[in-house]
Amino acid sequence: MLEINNLNAGIEDKEILRGIDLKVNAGEVHAIMGPNGSGKSTLSSVIAGKEEYEVSGGDILFEGESILEMDADERAHKGVFLSFQYPVEIPGVSVTNFIKTAINQTRKAKGLEDMPASEMLKKIREKSELLEIDRKFLSRSLNEGFSGGEKKRNEIFQMAMLEPKLAILDETDSGLDIDALRIVSNGVNKLRSSDNAVIVITHYQRLLEYIVPDFVHVLVNGKIVKSGGKELALELEEKGYDWVKAETAV
Repeated sequence: MLEINNLNAGIEDKEILRGIDLKVNAGEVHAIMGPNGSGKSTLSSVIAGKEEYEVSGGDILFEGESILEMDADERAHKGVFLSFQYPVEIPGVSVTNFIKTAINQTRKAKGLEDMPASEMLKKIREKSELLEIDRKFLSRSLNEGFSGGEKKRNEIFQMAMLEPKLAILDETDSGLDIDALRIVSNGVNKLRSSDNAVIVITHYQRLLEYIVPDFVHVLVNGKIVKSGGKELALELEEKGYDWVKAETAV
């Protein structure tokens, strides 16, 4: 589904990613871990097509097609979803109206008519029940006055409604207490299928107790320096990132 080949990228003449290779197949969950400043959020932003980042080498293939020349909207319409670490507030636009617009823009890009209102309402009802979201929540202005947990739950709701092929969760555990973490993780797990894939970006192993990855990759100084199964996250929790740095320096 996703294939990254020797990717080099940065921002304002500062190189951050230095030769990333990564392959993600449908049905898989990949966790990317690493210390602050290692390039984790940059990688997610470059895959999603955030325009402030510049790719200086390599390629990103999504379902066999290079997406480097596509803008963020085009990538989203093809099925790439990015959950932001710090979601923005949009006063006056309800959660429901925002998601209706997003879905219909994606349909328009595919040459389809707007989703019929009855079908849209049915889908909203099904997904909100799946994620244990109160109806009153859906009428609130997008992220305005939301707690950290509410913002993250809203993003998982958007993911459920949009049904992306590839979901990138950028530090979705940031600022969450244990109850909010469990709710958000349960939502992600309910949406996993053999037809989609998930990339989870995190500092900490605790998230991976709830969203169990098939593969764990350690990113240090813009490079993936170690990959393994879920047990690698436990090893990192025990030994820290200095252990990986020391091992790869040998």
